[in-house]
Parts: sequence; C-alpha cells; structure tokens
Amino acid sequence: MSCNYYIYYRVDAAKTGPGAVAVEFLLDAVMRETVIAGRVLKNRNEPLLWREIYENVADEAKFEWVLAEAAAASGIANLLQAGSSRHTECFSA
Repeated sequence: MSCNYYIYYRVDAAKTGPGAVAVEFLLDAVMRETVIAGRVLKNRNEPLLWREIYENVADEAKFEWVLAEAAAASGIANLLQAGSSRHTECFSA
C-alpha cells in the first residue's frame, strides 16, 4: 500500500519569492533522496495558501524523515505567515 502526502501552509505575502526558492530546494532534496517527484500548487482564490503533493509513497518512515530534514534545511518555516505552520495529511491509495 502507498500513501499520498498533502502539506499545506500560508506563505507570508512579503516572502513569496524566497518561499518559491525554498519550496524548489525542498522538492529537489526530497526527489534526490526518495525518487518521489513532489509538486506545489497555489490556491486559485487564496494565492498565499500553498500545497505540496507527494504521491505513491511506499516507505512512509523514510519519506517523513527526508521531508522533515529537507523542510528544515530549506528554511521554509521562516517564510510562513505569522502564527502559521505546515500541516501534513496522508491518504492511503
């Protein structure tokens, strides 16, 4: 069985440029370590609400560890709206 991960958060309006760079770094790091190609979407009606999507994750423990390390290294937490955080949901396929 595999899982699909959906991570959503709100980026600070003044930090969308650095946020985009951080997310690309994060996606690249996850891809290098897990061979899972993530993608990021922005809400059509709320462009500061971003969602990362990672599909068909077979090794959840490894993926979650790699994702946490990549997120920390990217500095994405410093680019979120005040009081905001990254929220992760995992759905079975």
